[in-house]
Amino acid sequence: MPRENYQKVKLLYLHELLLQETDEQHPLTTQEICARLGKDDIICDRRTLTKDVNLLNQYGFEIMSMNIGHEKAYYVKDRSFSLPEIKILMDSVQAAAFITDKKTAELVDKLASLGGVHKADLLKKNIVCFNTRKHTNEQIFYSVDVIEDALENKKKLSFYYFDLNEKGERVYRKNKKRYVADPTALIYNEDNYYLMCYSGKYEGICNYRVDRMDEVQVEDENVMKEAVIHIADAGEYTKQVFKMYGGQVCDCAIEFDDTLIGVVYDKFGEDTEMIRLSRNKCIATVKIQVSPTFWGWIFQFVGRMRILSPNTLAQEYKDRCQEVLTGEKPEVNDDRPVVQEDKA
Repeated sequence: MPRENYQKVKLLYLHELLLQETDEQHPLTTQEICARLGKDDIICDRRTLTKDVNLLNQYGFEIMSMNIGHEKAYYVKDRSFSLPEIKILMDSVQAAAFITDKKTAELVDKLASLGGVHKADLLKKNIVCFNTRKHTNEQIFYSVDVIEDALENKKKLSFYYFDLNEKGERVYRKNKKRYVADPTALIYNEDNYYLMCYSGKYEGICNYRVDRMDEVQVEDENVMKEAVIHIADAGEYTKQVFKMYGGQVCDCAIEFDDTLIGVVYDKFGEDTEMIRLSRNKCIATVKIQVSPTFWGWIFQFVGRMRILSPNTLAQEYKDRCQEVLTGEKPEVNDDRPVVQEDKA
């Protein structure tokens, strides 16, 4: 940049300097600011600095001032994010399993920098690394970007889909034939991203783990009209689904120990209506999807939770308990709901 143009970006340099390197505990004096700007060939003195700060404040940048001895000092107090907000975002990134170790480190650094250099060191120092289940698919951010493009333009997506074998190697489904899907939503659930799609073959919703998708592409063809209709139902769908496994939806009455009240609220929401049956027992009617994940959830609380209705579901619960004891699957001659496995 030609020397004469440095003065034109003086306010940008000044604001960036104060934003990154100052806070209430670390103001910069007039002399320090002038010296720092001078290193970048930007001419500044006490008189012009006061005018520059007043101009920034006039346009809403909120530069604060204080006296250090006989000298004036400046700092930025109000930032886009407060320290607790940045800490929560950093912890969320660190906890998310779908974000790889490499990308986690990059995002944590970017978020920490929002608090300025002094707070950034403090924020990163206090991080507790507790997630050891990070995925390794470095393409996930690219995939999310492509998926968002397809959703915005209501276009089909194609991709390869894989599982991992016992050695952690990719095993592609359909002999590495590309999947073509009609996307309806991108859903974050249980530390993972899922692509929710409408399936014309199954005439319903199916889901794909984004970290298991490879070489995602937007197709020229528009999504089916049924997929567009389901976009509006994405929020309700996520309330019903357990870890993205499909199944018949039904209202289920459960009885449980009052020590599980918090567990029920955590799973179904704090607006769940409960009735106390006795000193230690409560009942609630919740909307579920009958799926393997539902059974896995409720079996955690054997002896402290049971299904009251519908009768077919209560009987299936008993049959599954018997199957665990005997290792033999009982004959089924009733009309209870059939579980739909993950269609991915």
